[in-house]
Amino acid sequence: MSNPDGRLVDIAAMVESERSNQMPLTVVVPGAVITGRLAPESLWNERVAEVLAASEHLKPFAALFAPPAADDGKAGDDAPSPPTHLHLHRARILQGSYGLPHTGGMYRIAIAEVNSWTVGDLSYSDQ
Repeated sequence: MSNPDGRLVDIAAMVESERSNQMPLTVVVPGAVITGRLAPESLWNERVAEVLAASEHLKPFAALFAPPAADDGKAGDDAPSPPTHLHLHRARILQGSYGLPHTGGMYRIAIAEVNSWTVGDLSYSDQ
């Protein structure tokens, strides 16, 4: 989507402002259908940093997801810019009758890449 859906941007902005991770969303992007729960970017970064820090081999990458250094007070009067990405947790790529990974993962998706979407977490069946 070269022109992101305004309603999807509004949903992402609402999730960002309330630090909620209860909004279920399914998106269609080129090559995949991804379903999960929207999370604020800060909460998503926190969780990714925790997972990376727990891994001996990936620990150095955890710092990339750490919160930015404290603001010096100069910024803050500006309104936040609209979100450009969706941050999904407990997310799965739906492929046929399977959801990968089974336990859910952490996905960052550019809103501009979303072809279609629906509110709700689609499930899958092994039957």
